[in-house]
Amino acid sequence: MTLDTQKLRPLFAEWARVMQENKPMLTELDSVVGDGDLGLTMSDGFAAANDVVQHSEERDIGRFFYLAGKAMASAVPSTMGTLMASGLMQAGKIFKGRTTLVTEDASAFFQAWYDGVQQRGKAQPGEKTFLDGMAPALVALKKSTTTPLVQAREALHQAQWGVQQTTTMVAKHGRAAIHGERSRTFVDPGAMVAQLLIQGYFHFIQAICPADGQ
Repeated sequence: MTLDTQKLRPLFAEWARVMQENKPMLTELDSVVGDGDLGLTMSDGFAAANDVVQHSEERDIGRFFYLAGKAMASAVPSTMGTLMASGLMQAGKIFKGRTTLVTEDASAFFQAWYDGVQQRGKAQPGEKTFLDGMAPALVALKKSTTTPLVQAREALHQAQWGVQQTTTMVAKHGRAAIHGERSRTFVDPGAMVAQLLIQGYFHFIQAICPADGQ
């Protein structure tokens, strides 16, 4: 399936909806290990990105993603807001000059998001961050499967697994690192954000692809 910037607008709308819907949950998770502002940061950040893309006439997909990232960075200039914006802007660089995408580009898109976050935050897999929710999903997205829907569903399952795996990790970054060994038992809020991104993508694919994925 071919997607242009107009057809990508519902994806941002779904991300904004998912982040708003899960605002209390993110706030609760972040209150345990951080300063409790993650729910507000993600709901406001993705709302700002969504607002820009819904009103944008930009046809260049790279520029489209970059503008969304810039809007998020301006709206929520906190640590996590900046990291998420960096991921979107990195995706913008990767797809610069493209006017269409296909569903098979999902792995490259989320890999760019992962890379942008890692480059900005300097974290490594296994250090209890966003990366640990996204990395397992990337493995699923890079596998050849029968349909985009099957692939997206498996990516979501893997992201959920990645989030649960963070309860075996010791935090190395941010306020969570203050807890040291005690942080091992907590679900990482950043990894949960990665899961919600994949969840939003799965809902988007459900909406645009028939059940058989054809």
